[in-house]
Amino acid sequence: MHNKKIGIGFVGAGWMGSTLIQRIIESDDTELLALHQRSQKRAEETLKNLGLEKSIYTDSFDDILSNPKIDAVFICSPNSLHGQQSIKALKAGKHIFCEKPCATNYDEYLMQIKLAKQNPNLVTYVNYLMNFDSMEKRICNMAKNNEFGEITQIQVNYRHPINIEGEKKWKLSAEIMGDSIGMGIIHSLSVMLNIMKANNARPKTVYATRNINNTRGFEIEPIYNILINFDNGSTGFCFGNVDVANGYDAYHNIHGTKGGLIFDSYLPRPQKIRFWSDLKTDGAWVSPLDTKNCPEEFQWPKDTTTPDSGDVVNHQTGACVRHFLDCIHNKTQSFLSFENSSMTADVGWAALRSCESGKPEII
Repeated sequence: MHNKKIGIGFVGAGWMGSTLIQRIIESDDTELLALHQRSQKRAEETLKNLGLEKSIYTDSFDDILSNPKIDAVFICSPNSLHGQQSIKALKAGKHIFCEKPCATNYDEYLMQIKLAKQNPNLVTYVNYLMNFDSMEKRICNMAKNNEFGEITQIQVNYRHPINIEGEKKWKLSAEIMGDSIGMGIIHSLSVMLNIMKANNARPKTVYATRNINNTRGFEIEPIYNILINFDNGSTGFCFGNVDVANGYDAYHNIHGTKGGLIFDSYLPRPQKIRFWSDLKTDGAWVSPLDTKNCPEEFQWPKDTTTPDSGDVVNHQTGACVRHFLDCIHNKTQSFLSFENSSMTADVGWAALRSCESGKPEII
């Protein structure tokens, strides 16, 4: 148990926000001191449902920034506000937990990086929470331990029809949403880049195309096809679609010189994952979640999680909040800080530029 409680100011009590607030109040080392939300009614409903006092609601973001008891700010507002709010919070000396994307404006993104470098004592974090899924962590360890050899080809998809019902209709707006890469596809890019980083490869160039066709009235292009060339000659690919999907598609296909792995989120759990490795399985394909047919020595723990749901309740929200709080206590930067996760953001920005230029873009 930590002696000092971390004072929290929270922005945005929507679908994701209310879940993260729940994770905060479950921690014995935090104190939620303020909630800022455009709709006071929505904020008070959320506070009531969580057993919190309505009095912590504030209609002013500046009230959070000027409160000396608040150490950290959680930013779960609409996308277009992430950049400006995190910049103001950094200038006010607050630690930052920021929902993805970190910014929808490139100049604001650059300012985030600049301020983070100028204030190394402030912990920053971008919520690419797929990286906390136990499957993703295991894959990174497998890559680091050379179980795939050198990864030569990798595909990670993100197809998920994001929620635009009711008050979520703001996601149809280009001005508020930004773009569909930042809205969701960036999750798969982050996962892919962390796997390749564990395999000692960095992105070099990006070529992307997009499709405006959609079924639900988005002002932005919802479909992206992103090809990444890495500095070791390897290639990554992502099919992204935030408009239409029959469920949650986070398909992985990893091919290396000594092993490979396939994850298909659409399949029943025993068949979702299969892999082979010259180092670990003597080249044989095994299904580590199939407790009936997989040799025991290759089985993964029964509580292994997989990224196969768009329901935030099933996401690793507790793990990402705990990680952020521990970084503050330990005075260390997150591997997903503004600076450390900039590779993911840079690939996203390069993909947007590539769609405009029609050419590969250097990262």
